Parts: sequence; C-alpha cells; structure tokens
Amino acid sequence: MQKIKIGVAGLGFIGPAHIEALRRIPNLEVVAVSDFTLEIAQAKATSLGIAHAYGNFDELLNHEGIQAVHICTPNHLHYEMAKKTLEAGKHVVCEKPLATTVPQAEELVALAKSKGLVNAVHFNLRFYPLVKEMKAIRESGELGEVFSVIGTYLQDWLYYATDYNWRLEPEMSGDSRAIADIGSHLLDLVEYISGLEILEVMADFSTVHKTRKKPLKPVETYSGKMLKPEDYQDIPINTEDYATVMLRFNNGNRGVVTVSQVAAGRKNRINLEFSGSKQAMHWCSESPNELWIGKRDTANQSLLRDPALVHESAAQTISFPGGHNEGFPDTSKQMFKEVYAAIREGKHVEDKYATFAHGLRELSLCDAIVESDKKQAWVKL
Repeated sequence: MQKIKIGVAGLGFIGPAHIEALRRIPNLEVVAVSDFTLEIAQAKATSLGIAHAYGNFDELLNHEGIQAVHICTPNHLHYEMAKKTLEAGKHVVCEKPLATTVPQAEELVALAKSKGLVNAVHFNLRFYPLVKEMKAIRESGELGEVFSVIGTYLQDWLYYATDYNWRLEPEMSGDSRAIADIGSHLLDLVEYISGLEILEVMADFSTVHKTRKKPLKPVETYSGKMLKPEDYQDIPINTEDYATVMLRFNNGNRGVVTVSQVAAGRKNRINLEFSGSKQAMHWCSESPNELWIGKRDTANQSLLRDPALVHESAAQTISFPGGHNEGFPDTSKQMFKEVYAAIREGKHVEDKYATFAHGLRELSLCDAIVESDKKQAWVKL
C-alpha cells in the first residue's frame, strides 16, 4: 500500500504529539515540518527524525507529494493556513479552534465542502474508549432520558502570575481563553455523548490574575532558574482564568460546566457526569480506563476498559486487551486512523470524527458564552 505523505505546521507541544500518533499508524509518513523560523524548524525536525524543515508555511505546502497537512500553530494562524491548504487541494487536520471568528469558520466549512476534501478538527478526546462507551450507552437507551450533565475541566498551568504563554494574548488566541482552549473540548464532549443540543447559555467568568508577568527571555534560556524582577514585563490580562456556564438543552433539561486554568494540583482533569432516567454514568480523564455506572435500586458498577465488555463502537477504539491501559496519546492515534481511512477512500465521513462543521459549532458556542458573560444574561444560540 502506498504511503500517504503528510506535513505538520507548528512544533510546540501538540505538533510532536500529532507526529508521534501518526507514526503509530501503518503507511503514513510525516515528510516535512514547519515552524516560525527555519532555525527552530530544523532543530525540531532533527530531534524528531524528519528530513525536511521549513521556516515558512507556503514552502511546506509546496513540498512535493504532500497529500495532507496538520495545522498545530497558535490560534490566529489556523484560518489562513487551513484556507491555503484546501485551496492547494490537500486534506486538513486542524487544531481547535478552527478559526478565531465564526465567519472565518463558515468560509472554511463551505470551502472544504466545495473542494470535496477530508477536513477534521482535533477534538481527539472523543476517542477515549470509555467516552465512546458512554455515547453507546446513551444511544442504546440504557441511560434513558438525559436529566442533567455536569462537567469540569481543571488545570493549574497558569496558577501563578509568573506563568505565561501566547494563549494569554487575545491577538493570538482570541477573546476567550479558558472556555476557547479547554472549554471547547468539554462542550464538544457534552453534546457528543449526550446527543443533546445546547440552546442557551448563562456564563460567569473570572480573571484571577488581572496582571501577569511576561518573561523577557525565551523559556529555554532560563528553564529551572530564578528570574530577577527586571526580567519580567507586567501585562494586563483580559481573558478568563475561570468560567462557569449553565446550559439549557433541547430536551428541556439542564447542565453546567466549569473550567479553570488556576486549580492547583489539577494538571489536566476532565470530569463528566450524565444523569439519566434509568441510570447515571461518570468518567474522569485521570482514570480514563474506568467508567462508573450509578444505580438507584441495585449496586453501582465499575466498568474497566476491555474490548470484550464494551459496545462494538467503543471496542473499535481499543488496541490492547483489558488491563493494558490506554490514554491520551492513543486518542489521537484512533482519531487519525479514521481520518486517513477516509482519505484513502476519498470520502469525507461526517460521523466518524470531528469535522470543520463541529469546529464551527464550538466557535458559535464560545461566542454565545462570551456574550453571556458580558451581558450577565442568558444568551440563545
């Protein structure tokens, strides 16, 4: 079978994670990468064992034989890069958010459709096997009517005022931070698992550190060292560290989600609880191979990830027998297996993975949530 050649733009945290996942799938080859400068791209390419590196996205796009591009750059670059990739006739896997505005995302959805190209947004968390199992439990009727949804996504990487990253700058990340960054994953999971549509939102944001100290030296030059006061610049912060959003669903019932990037000790913790008319279910990303199932009249259950014990749709995302744990890196592998199967078949598959249309949906949700916080009122989508 002929290998599909792939280019990856952006080599921070998530770009190499994409590359590692792609390398675990037969007959895929990452042949070239790009970053902000040629020097950075070459250094990263060497460390990753990739032959070709570019300091310019257009050069990557023109690399001979590339059929698909993964966009793993800061948010403000996604729209332009995705548009160029589609116009060049290549398939696209884009990090979220798909763009920084709804009109941009709408344009990309229309362009991808007109070109007939495979398009995906990296909502990889759908591919935890027990996330798939929760969806299957709901679809089978075992959960019953969804009474409520409670979700949290907690991190601590921005806990201190001296913690700094490009995501804190709206011109690069957009008007929302915690909701757009991790809340988008959480909201996607809420709708994906529940099968419900969020109709209205009521949001309340908090910016814990209204001023942060931006390092004036590259992180690599002082990693593990103490900086002096003159090594920082005070930067006003206008995006949220924390947010709670109440939800109204199209079945008339309710939900609530909370996200925080200043929760000490919570490195990357998602909690999801779905209460139904027949039973309840709870899953946590820190124990991704265990699903709690709640009962009223009998003993509760604990389901450990095992391809022999779950629904077929969940079993398809499990590569190892029960007791052999799988986690975050496996979610991207499982998602990319579906994306590249669609590329080989030459057929975009809407229900197999998150598409540009789902990316547009999350931007619409995010805009409504930001508007709700500003108005301190319920906002309809």
